[in-house]
Amino acid sequence: MSYHNSKFVEMEFTAVIDKVTEELKKEGFGVLTEIDVQATLKKKLDVDFRKYKILGACNPPFAYKALSAEESIGVLLPCNVVVQEAEEGKKCKVSVINPMTSMQAVQNPALSEVAAQISEKLSRVLSNI
Repeated sequence: MSYHNSKFVEMEFTAVIDKVTEELKKEGFGVLTEIDVQATLKKKLDVDFRKYKILGACNPPFAYKALSAEESIGVLLPCNVVVQEAEEGKKCKVSVINPMTSMQAVQNPALSEVAAQISEKLSRVLSNI
């Protein structure tokens, strides 16, 4: 089982970010953080890198369930979604974390149901882009 699920879309980068954010919202997720990897690498290392953003998505009811079942699960939260340019101006790759894989490392059966439900929601987000 892979640690992520991905999909290529033929859209401009900013449009993909907007669409992903919209689809996450439909599934009850908000974007808590947005990391612009391209800008950070330019600023810190003075290197050129493709457009690459990490969106930290959170669904509060599921975050609460997970935190209630496992006090240190916050190290695996929020659910990261990556949007990266695959072909300049034309094609992007969207990747979502596979919570089923990441939660297996915790070995807490109470997280299995939460992980399955989040996985379902993130799969729908990916399908709807």
